[in-house]
Amino acid sequence: MATLLDKTLQFQQSALRIQEARQELIASNIANADTPGYQARDIDFRSALANAIQARQTALPLATPSAQHLPSAQRDAATGTPLLYRSVIQPSADGNTVNMDTERAQYAESAVQYQASLRIGGQQIKDILSVLN
Repeated sequence: MATLLDKTLQFQQSALRIQEARQELIASNIANADTPGYQARDIDFRSALANAIQARQTALPLATPSAQHLPSAQRDAATGTPLLYRSVIQPSADGNTVNMDTERAQYAESAVQYQASLRIGGQQIKDILSVLN
């Protein structure tokens, strides 16, 4: 049974886990920028976090609102979040869809969000400790 402390810290824990997985995925995209045929991948952070909070579990299910949707076989190993293909802005001649400007911007945004989640979680822990003292 989840305690009040678990419930208090669950949001930040879920956010950190998903942001970490997203940063690893974006780093993989950057590392494969010159790989012919590589398709850039990403995680929809908002929907993944909403699913994690709603389900209160570590494995995040794929939402398939239509019966015509196919189940995704590719999920992030750490979070169970479905991996999505990034929208193609300008594909290269070899079929690679990695746009370095987009990847750098997404990585920077993800890093800022990760740091914010760390600070908020740290402040929550400080608040809990001050109440206990």
